[in-house]
Amino acid sequence: MDDSWKENVHRKRAELARLLHEPMAQLAARCTTVWHDRQRMNDLLAAAIGEIPYATFLYTLDARGVQRSDNVAADRIVVGYFGRDRSPRPYMQESMPPWGFLLSDAYVSLSGRPSLTALHTVRDGERELGYLGADFDLRDLPATPLTPEEPRSWRQIKGDPSIRGTVFLQKRSESPMDRHIEQALSILEDLITERGMFQVVIHFSSSRATGWFLDDPFRYRIYDHEALADPDVCLLYPPQQWPADAVIASGQIKPILDAMRELRLTDQTIYLRSASINIFNGMVSLTFSCDGSHYLGHEEFLNRRGDFWSGIGG
Repeated sequence: MDDSWKENVHRKRAELARLLHEPMAQLAARCTTVWHDRQRMNDLLAAAIGEIPYATFLYTLDARGVQRSDNVAADRIVVGYFGRDRSPRPYMQESMPPWGFLLSDAYVSLSGRPSLTALHTVRDGERELGYLGADFDLRDLPATPLTPEEPRSWRQIKGDPSIRGTVFLQKRSESPMDRHIEQALSILEDLITERGMFQVVIHFSSSRATGWFLDDPFRYRIYDHEALADPDVCLLYPPQQWPADAVIASGQIKPILDAMRELRLTDQTIYLRSASINIFNGMVSLTFSCDGSHYLGHEEFLNRRGDFWSGIGG
C-alpha cells in the first residue's frame, strides 16, 4: 500500500470531524450549567450521548485532565472513573486547536482496542473549565472504501540490514526447485492460465509455492518441490476461463515467469528468493537475497524499462 492510504485516512478523519464538531460544541456549552455536580453531569451526558454519533463513552475532564464525571455509555454509567487522571493518555498530549475541538490520532486503548478520542473545550465565558471527551472504538465507525486500485508504480522496501550487510559473503545454494525450474514454472503457468490460480507466491529458495484459486479464494494451497515436479498435480483442478476483469493477460504469464527464472539463476550473489503474481491488480513482487523487496506493475516488469530494471542493470 502506498501513500494513498494516508489520503484515505485524512479524508475519513475530516468527515468524522465535521460530523462531531457541532454536537460536541453544543453539549460542551450545556456542561457549564452542571460542571460542579457529578450526578447531574452524569445525567446530562447520559441524556445526550445519542447526539454524538458512534460514541462509546462520554465524560468530562478538568483543565489538568482529571475526570469530573463517570464514564457514560449509551446503556449505563460506568462508575469508578471519577477522579481518574487522563493527562498521560495520548490524546491529552496533542495540542488543542484554537477553535477548541480536537479529534485525536488513533491509539490503542488500555483495553487493547484501536480507538480515537474527541475533545471539546468547556468554557464559562473567557474561563476554561476543562474538556468534554468522547471515546470511539474504531470497529464502531463506518468504513471508508480505499482507492479501488493499488498503484502499480515501482516501489522498493528494504529488509533486514544485517542480511544486506553480509550479502556479498553468501552464494546461492541450488534448491530442489532450481534443479527442475523449467518444469516447476510450466506447472505453475498451467495452474494460472488454465485452472483458476489467480495469485501465487513462489518461494524459490525453499522450493515451494502458495496459490489461491478463483473457485475457493479464501483458502490457499501449498505445493512442495515434489508437487512442482509432477505435472499430474494439474489434474486436481478443473479448467477455468480466464477472468474478464484480470489486468494481466494470460499470454503474459509465461514471460513473467521466464523473467523470474532469469533473476533467480543469473547471479550467484544477488538472486531472487521469492516472487508473486496477482492477475487482478497486475502486480509482481520480488524479494532478493539482500532481503530487499520490490513491487511493480507487470507492464514495467515485462518491458524491462524503468527504475527497477535500471537498478538491476546497475
